[in-house]
Amino acid sequence: MADDGGYQGTGNGSTNGAGTDSNGDAEEVIAQLFDDYQAGFNDYDIDRICDCFALPAIIWQHEKGHVFNDDEELIENIEALLKALEKEGVSHSDFHVVSSHVSGSTALVTLDWTQESSDGEAVFEFTCHYQLIQDGADWVIACIVNE
Repeated sequence: MADDGGYQGTGNGSTNGAGTDSNGDAEEVIAQLFDDYQAGFNDYDIDRICDCFALPAIIWQHEKGHVFNDDEELIENIEALLKALEKEGVSHSDFHVVSSHVSGSTALVTLDWTQESSDGEAVFEFTCHYQLIQDGADWVIACIVNE
């Protein structure tokens, strides 16, 4: 996951969980985190999306911040989001890495997302900034700011 945006998520179904010894290893595990996150959206898999988060988690969107203290609160939010995406006909989500920076057990990653209908038309295009933390061997999302 390089700052030049060279990494492209694949959503191949692997799990986030390898240990990290250096920034290169961290970036590989973080790349897998976003593959899992993307796959969760593409499969409308609430549990897979939830597994990508630390709790409590903060999500800023529409100029409001929301704190999700437990799985139940996060699941409720993701269910509502997936219902809205389904209503808009989103069948595939893809991202492009804009930037990433790993420092110790924290990371900042910015992704440009495109969410498309089944005929390949862009339904939504937006940018998200992610603050990640290392939790044991895993990297998880602690905060999202949606533009």
